[in-house]
Amino acid sequence: MEVRALPFNSEVPGDLLLLLSEEELKDYPWPKASLKELFEAQGFTAKLGETASCVYLPEGAEKTVKVVAAGLGKGEKLTLEEVRRALGAGLKEADRLKSEVLTVLPWQNAQLPAGQAARAITEAYFLAAYRFNRYLKEQRECSVRTLQVGYLPEQEVEVIAALKVGQTLGEATNLARDLVNEPANVLTPERLAQEAQRAGEKYGFAVEVLGEEEIEKLGMEAFLAVGRASANGPRLIIMRHLGDPANPEQVLGLVGKGLTFDSGGLSLKQAKGMETMKFDMAGAAAVIGAMGALAREKVRVNVVAVVAACENLISGKGFRPGDIIGSRAGKSILVETTDAEGRLTLADAVHYMVSAEKASVVVDVATLTGAVIVALGNLTTGVLTNDQSLFERLQRASQQSGERVWQLPSFPEYREQNKTPYADLRNVGGREAGTITAGLFIGEFVEDTPWLHLDIAGTAFREKDGDYLQKGATGVGVRLLYHFAETYL
Repeated sequence: MEVRALPFNSEVPGDLLLLLSEEELKDYPWPKASLKELFEAQGFTAKLGETASCVYLPEGAEKTVKVVAAGLGKGEKLTLEEVRRALGAGLKEADRLKSEVLTVLPWQNAQLPAGQAARAITEAYFLAAYRFNRYLKEQRECSVRTLQVGYLPEQEVEVIAALKVGQTLGEATNLARDLVNEPANVLTPERLAQEAQRAGEKYGFAVEVLGEEEIEKLGMEAFLAVGRASANGPRLIIMRHLGDPANPEQVLGLVGKGLTFDSGGLSLKQAKGMETMKFDMAGAAAVIGAMGALAREKVRVNVVAVVAACENLISGKGFRPGDIIGSRAGKSILVETTDAEGRLTLADAVHYMVSAEKASVVVDVATLTGAVIVALGNLTTGVLTNDQSLFERLQRASQQSGERVWQLPSFPEYREQNKTPYADLRNVGGREAGTITAGLFIGEFVEDTPWLHLDIAGTAFREKDGDYLQKGATGVGVRLLYHFAETYL
């Protein structure tokens, strides 16, 4: 797959993709006047996600040209996400027509700068053309192997720069999708650590991997309790991109939940749906992908990412409901269910981040609760925070990435649900406000550090194809974290 910038002239450069708003459709400078009539005959009105196509022979040419039109909607206050959705829909139609080289005409919609639009177009191309087919005997790839993004002379600098960032973000997100889509018999904690090391070598960030004995020396008792039942030992993966050495005290800490498979332990999950528990390391995949993007683009910020990777299985060595376990922070935890394991691994990981890595801000990303799906569905990531300005930064990043976020309340009264007379904390706060109490459990271990908790249980994978994402892993969080990190420049 390749994206390249194309200085545009009057010649028709192969197959075309036209991204049109409803307003533009009226007076668009069509490459050939009869094209407008052909699209109108198909009932094309440029509604968001709507497509139409035709094949025609340009005057004097020997080869036919395929033309796809994709709608941007009304175009009023056009967003980057609408551009992605339109590109994804148009690419599907081009793939159906078996186009190999597709050219997007120069951006001329005044609602968005050409550079921003070019980045969104490039991201969407890599995301929409993605296929996880490595286990199929017949592997059909997207037919469009090259996307050319046209630009006018005055747009050259911003478009070329935007294509580079868009490709980085698209490829980093697809890395995360690959990791999440891998079956758990392949992606063990050790293999996840190896994949993080490969990503570090490819993108340019440092990776340190600690085994069970080293994790024990760090006092990460809660993390070790979760992984104890598995024959595949735990790994603590530490990644560093120190892009701002002049300000070593400013460290953004990213923590990703890394359960490469979650059976629920002795509090066994239902059989129906358990196969999706390979997705329980989507938070880990998000921070690995984000580190790759930040390092490749040499973003001037210090970022440390940590993943406590393990499997939650069943054996005579495993932890049990009713156990009281320790933690790196010295707090005792009553285990009321072994299926609330992610918050135990994250508790030790975030405490390591603030105590050992001295992070000035911590963001944890986790497929933590089914309750967030009940509350927000599969479209929006639930967020808790102890610092409102951090959430406002996250909202701005969300506008750039198109990944929706919604803040949940974190009133002190909710913390009472995590209390028990038998230990400092219990690992479930009851049925009510399950997403909130789970997040606040993790918050007990960040001390006074500014902190964001992202529950991506509903947004980490899709049950069906979308405009530019297919069924399976979405790679959610990679682009969001990248743009969030940019706010520290």
